[in-house]
Amino acid sequence: MPQLPDTGYLPTPDELASIQAWFTEYDAAAARRDIERMADMAVFPLNLVSDDSAGSGASAQWDREQYVRTMAQVMGDGSDDIAFESVRTPVFLGPAMAVVFTDSTMTAGGTTQQLRYADVLIRRDGRWAFQTMLQSGWGDNLR
Repeated sequence: MPQLPDTGYLPTPDELASIQAWFTEYDAAAARRDIERMADMAVFPLNLVSDDSAGSGASAQWDREQYVRTMAQVMGDGSDDIAFESVRTPVFLGPAMAVVFTDSTMTAGGTTQQLRYADVLIRRDGRWAFQTMLQSGWGDNLR
């Protein structure tokens, strides 16, 4: 029987800092509504996992065009300021793969909303990119 890999990976301080730096850059792009830059930080096809209004699980794969189109609709035209305050908990599965759980407060146009989601990030050529987005409530938009 082949030996299983040791998957009890513990990240280095530099690896933890690199995830935080990646999210700082991503959040700055989101605050500017720079959706093209946000898309540059992904691996396509992008996996999306959610649930729908009927309580059923839903998933989809988006290409870059679908991601940009949907995020442009979701984030609006930029006439209102948008700000995020996030607490992130990265769980490294290895040196090139992490699941990052986020609790976030988003304020846009004077309205505040609580968000909880997770992202799967992979490191390729020394740079992190998100490959899977997991968040409840998007399933009706994935069909």
